[in-house]
Amino acid sequence: MNVTDEDLALAAAGGDADAFEALLSRNYDRLFGLCFRLTGNRAEAEDLTQDICAALPSKLAGFRGEARVTTWLYRVALNAAVDRRRKASRYARAMEGWGDWEIGRQSAIAEEQQDAAWLHAAMSHLSDILRDTLVLVLEGLSHAEAADILGVPEGTVGWRVAEARKRLRELKEKEEAQ
Repeated sequence: MNVTDEDLALAAAGGDADAFEALLSRNYDRLFGLCFRLTGNRAEAEDLTQDICAALPSKLAGFRGEARVTTWLYRVALNAAVDRRRKASRYARAMEGWGDWEIGRQSAIAEEQQDAAWLHAAMSHLSDILRDTLVLVLEGLSHAEAADILGVPEGTVGWRVAEARKRLRELKEKEEAQ
């Protein structure tokens, strides 16, 4: 008895695993060849063919037998290839500029670390009183909180911070002039 691909597809759509296996066996090479021509890449064609084969049982439920199975399979393969290209295109667009962003981010981190290292070294040139006051303010304390900890008026903290900044600015200018 000569069973057609259409008969196998309809049986497979009804849940016949043997019919599905026979249908796939008859059409796998043809399907792979089409996928290879659509992608131009053997590895990608293999992946695409496997994806199609994995999705085929659920897709067969939509097979009505109005077209030849090969025509229907070609439509399924073409749709899968187009979907894959769209995903790759979306991914490429999403990744565009990502490298530049990461380079900028790494540069900013390095600059912040360099600035922090300079500030740490430069603060050693300040008097203990100015350094202690500046450290508290840099830790995020308000002038009132720093004043309370240091036991001085709030205005004194403001003056010390301004004086510390002035001396650090002078040190920076002196280094840059060299």
